[in-house]
Amino acid sequence: MMRSARRLSLLGACAALAMTSSAAALPGRPARPSAAVVERTIGDIQRALDEGRLLDAGRLLDDAILAGASDPRLSLLGGELDLKHMRFDDALSEFRDAQKTPATQARALEDEGVTLSLLGRSDQALEVLRTAVAANPKAWRAWNTLGSEYDARSQWSDAEAAYGQALAASGGAAIVLNNRGYSRLLQHRRDDAVADLVSALNKKPDLAEARTNLRLALAFGGDYDRAIAGGSSLDRAAFLNNAGFAAAMRGDYAGAEDLLHRAIKLKSEYYDRASENLKIVEALAAQSPGPANAAP
Repeated sequence: MMRSARRLSLLGACAALAMTSSAAALPGRPARPSAAVVERTIGDIQRALDEGRLLDAGRLLDDAILAGASDPRLSLLGGELDLKHMRFDDALSEFRDAQKTPATQARALEDEGVTLSLLGRSDQALEVLRTAVAANPKAWRAWNTLGSEYDARSQWSDAEAAYGQALAASGGAAIVLNNRGYSRLLQHRRDDAVADLVSALNKKPDLAEARTNLRLALAFGGDYDRAIAGGSSLDRAAFLNNAGFAAAMRGDYAGAEDLLHRAIKLKSEYYDRASENLKIVEALAAQSPGPANAAP
């Protein structure tokens, strides 16, 4: 399924004309862009997607279609743009259509599995992702998503193996290090988790998920002060809430109650998440025979 252009502006038309090849055109119709121009445009769209420049990616994609480019990879990239915009049904349609073409089949299969996982259709996702990595063992995004699916099932050895494959195939991508770090945190392997999360931040200092998970890891170790340090008042409310959750998980109910009360105070009495966590902690504390200081 080829994407339809979303606009026919003068700017878009000019860009489309700029892409035409020097070959002779039919009367009244511009020549289609050359293979070299299409290849360069596909690379530009991919870079825009990788860098989160979604408007640029959409503009380049529309211009390519307006210029008459018909490479199946454009349809696949259109699906990936839809996925970035959380237009899941459109993305799935694009990916399934792209699987009909050998040149885009393997990547489209990987994209379908990732999309199904994001939609929460876990059993379907697992099946598609396994097929994707069998078709292309270097499909690191499929391996990474498989790791998350195995985490949800507490299949830790399978998760470790999947993340290991994802790291090898991606050259140690920060997002994979973050996900493996979180997985290891779920397994109570705090030191291993911290090592992964620090490595993720060394590679991508602005990776917010890794920074949040590192704070959570610090709180799991009882280092609440470092876990909640910095940030605005709203940030600190979230930090305090997360640290309170970690304190409760390690059995430190008194510490959890203190942190959650502070979170609620910072973000007003209507901070629902901290309030709900506080109710759970108070119930757990009431059932506990005494102060707990268990390590994570």
